[in-house]
Amino acid sequence: MLNLERLRTLDALARHGSVSGAAAGLHITTSAVSQQMAKLEREAGQRLLAKNGRGVRLTDAGRLLAEHAARILSQVELAQADLEAQRGQVAGELRLSAFPTAARGLFPAALATLRAEHPALRLRSSELEPERGISGVVRGDLDLAVVLDWYNKPIPLPDGLVKAPLLDDPADVAMPAGHRLAGRGEVDLAEFAEDEWITWGEGEFCHEWLMFTLRSKGIEPIVGHRAAETHTQLGLVAAGLGVCIAPLLGRHPMPAEVVTVPLKQRVRRHVYVVWRADADRRPSIRAAVDALRATAREVGQAA
Repeated sequence: MLNLERLRTLDALARHGSVSGAAAGLHITTSAVSQQMAKLEREAGQRLLAKNGRGVRLTDAGRLLAEHAARILSQVELAQADLEAQRGQVAGELRLSAFPTAARGLFPAALATLRAEHPALRLRSSELEPERGISGVVRGDLDLAVVLDWYNKPIPLPDGLVKAPLLDDPADVAMPAGHRLAGRGEVDLAEFAEDEWITWGEGEFCHEWLMFTLRSKGIEPIVGHRAAETHTQLGLVAAGLGVCIAPLLGRHPMPAEVVTVPLKQRVRRHVYVVWRADADRRPSIRAAVDALRATAREVGQAA
C-alpha cells in the first residue's frame, strides 16, 4: 500500500527538482525527504531515485509514479475541498502570498478581518514576487497568491488556476521635489530619457515591465539603483538619486521631498488573486477572496 505522505514527497521532488527544494516546499528537513523516499522505494519495490552528480534524479519508475502521485494528490485536494464545502466551515490552515506592495497595502486589514471572523482558520502569509506566488500555487505550496499584471504586459497564468480581480492600481512618476518636471500636471515617459531610474531587482516582473515600456518608446533606460520595496525606492528619490514609478498601493506615507506626477498615458497595474481550480469550493478560499476584495474596495475608495 503506497503511503500518501510519501507520494506527496515524491511529487515535491518531481516539481522542485532537488531534495533541498522539496524539503523547503514541504517545510521539512532534507534528511526527512531522504527517509520518506527510502520508505517509498521499499513500498514500490523499485528504485525511484538515482545519483546525478551531487544531486539525484528520478528514474523511469520514479517519473511514472510521480505522474500518478500528482493525479492522486489532485483528487485528494478535490475530496478535501468537497468535505470542507459540505461542512461549510472556514477552518484549517490557509497559506497566502502577495507581492511586496500588496503585502503592505492589502494583507494587514484583510488578514485581520479573516482572523476576527474565522478564529478556527490558521493563516500563514509570505511576501513573494508574482511569478513565485503563481508557481507556489501551482505546486500546492500556497493556497492563494495576490499577483499583478501591468496594463501593457500581462503575466502568463498556467492552466488549472482561477483568478478574481481585486483592484486597478494607478501608478505615477515619483521625482525629487526640485526636479524640473515637478510642477507639471502630467508628464510623458519620453521626458525622462536623460534621468536615472530607480527600479526593481534584475529579472523581477515589474523591472522587466519598466524596461519593456521605456524601450517601446525609444528610450534606453539609465538604471542607477535597484530596490524591491517601494519605500526604499522613494527614499532614494527623496535623496535626489533618480526617479521611479510609484504605484498608489502601499506607497503612503510619501516622503516630503518627493512629488508624484501622473503620466499622460495613464499607467495601471491590475491586481488579482489566484488559486487552484480543484480547491475552488473550499469555504476558506471563498472567505479569503471576499476579505481581500473588501479591503481592495476600501483602498480604491481612499484613492
